[in-house]
Amino acid sequence: MNFLMIAAISGFVSVAMGAFGAHALKPMLTSDMANIYQTAAHYHLTHSIVLAMVGGLSLTYNIAGWLRFSAVSFLLGIILFSGSLYIYAISGVKWLGMITPIGGLALLIGWGALAISAYKISKTLRSSSH
Repeated sequence: MNFLMIAAISGFVSVAMGAFGAHALKPMLTSDMANIYQTAAHYHLTHSIVLAMVGGLSLTYNIAGWLRFSAVSFLLGIILFSGSLYIYAISGVKWLGMITPIGGLALLIGWGALAISAYKISKTLRSSSH
């Protein structure tokens, strides 16, 4: 998978969703729902940027397993965490709140896998410099 391209698309969508929320949805959302929507957009953009970084690293380093796992976890987290919050803010469907923590867990797993990747990359770089 080309995670750099996926990250670019995700970043594009996150900016579009943020603008949509700030302009088209603003008159329709309560203050609480607007805050929830803004949280979704913030996490979406933040993790799109991280996904781009992971995609770039995967093009450079052959630590494909952990980097791929990290990227898939970030993508799943974006979809489940931000996606459920977007839909909840717009629809008010409360059961979506049960999906959001699963997305948050996927994001945390992505960060953990990225940490393992960073360790493996630094270990590889140290051993190749000797």
